[in-house]
Amino acid sequence: MEQNQKTKFVYWIDDKLYLNITNRCSNRCRFCIKNFRKGIRGFNLKLMQEPTSTQIINELKEVLNTKNWTEAVFCGFGEPTERLDLLLEITRWIKRYFGKPLLFRVNTNGQGYLLNPGRKVIKELKEAGINKVSVSLNASNEKKYADICQPQFENAYNAVVDFIKKAKNELVVEVTAVAFSDVDIKEIAETTKRLGIKFRRRKYLPTVY
Repeated sequence: MEQNQKTKFVYWIDDKLYLNITNRCSNRCRFCIKNFRKGIRGFNLKLMQEPTSTQIINELKEVLNTKNWTEAVFCGFGEPTERLDLLLEITRWIKRYFGKPLLFRVNTNGQGYLLNPGRKVIKELKEAGINKVSVSLNASNEKKYADICQPQFENAYNAVVDFIKKAKNELVVEVTAVAFSDVDIKEIAETTKRLGIKFRRRKYLPTVY
């Protein structure tokens, strides 16, 4: 049972502050934690409806200056770039009112350009103050990506790789993959190496994220 039954838009792990801004995602990954959990670390992340910027800021006001946070991370039960404008707004608000050095990271499936056609997604993230993107790849080719991640877009894998290539010229980038039974970690690590990007393996445990 989750310790906190009220859905949280802002939660934390150690000295990292997390922003849960949407449950929408353009993937339906077979290993996704939201398939079997309501949240993590006692925080309920299942959104009944998407929060407004005012609701998120109100939660931020309660905790923002209570600790020396080292990082603000857009990571919940959905893809943050589904709500790109809100992501940018919240980033700017935190930078304005926290007043201390803080790393801003977006955990993403790398489909920001597909979700926001015509937008200069990487440039907009950087201009708002995002320093880093952590891109979940989970496959080494289009066929495997379609099977494991079940994207709503065709040619999604190539779009993710293109996102990574664009991002590495502007931001700190890492690629991650979940050690799920059908995910070939070695192949993905090799693909990432060829792209010149740092790779991080993430644990897959049905009861722990």
